[in-house]
Amino acid sequence: MVDDIIKFNLEKFSEDLTRRRTEITDLCQSSMQSREVVELDQTRMGRLSRMDALQSQAMSLEAERRRQLELEKIETTLTRLQSGNFGYCLKCDEEIQIKRLELDPTVTLCVDCATDNTNSP
Repeated sequence: MVDDIIKFNLEKFSEDLTRRRTEITDLCQSSMQSREVVELDQTRMGRLSRMDALQSQAMSLEAERRRQLELEKIETTLTRLQSGNFGYCLKCDEEIQIKRLELDPTVTLCVDCATDNTNSP
């Protein structure tokens, strides 16, 4: 019975992570235009319009950077799922609480170790 519950949870985490990876990949593809180089042709647009375009481009680049980081975390988590290491803290090797994993399946530290990391100078 317990093994069935664990197997169900692992399959659910895998499905959720795979779905999220697809969503992010699709979003990356659709946002390519907003990351294009902004032309600084003063005859086509005014100074404020160029500044807006540059700011918009910078925000798009940052959003893309964050999506790439999330994709890396998802890939790492999927690898941990396949290898049987998912759900265990990388620091102390104790189980990570299921509620914590449900909130963010890509977490790699238990609450205690994560708290220790944030309190360290």
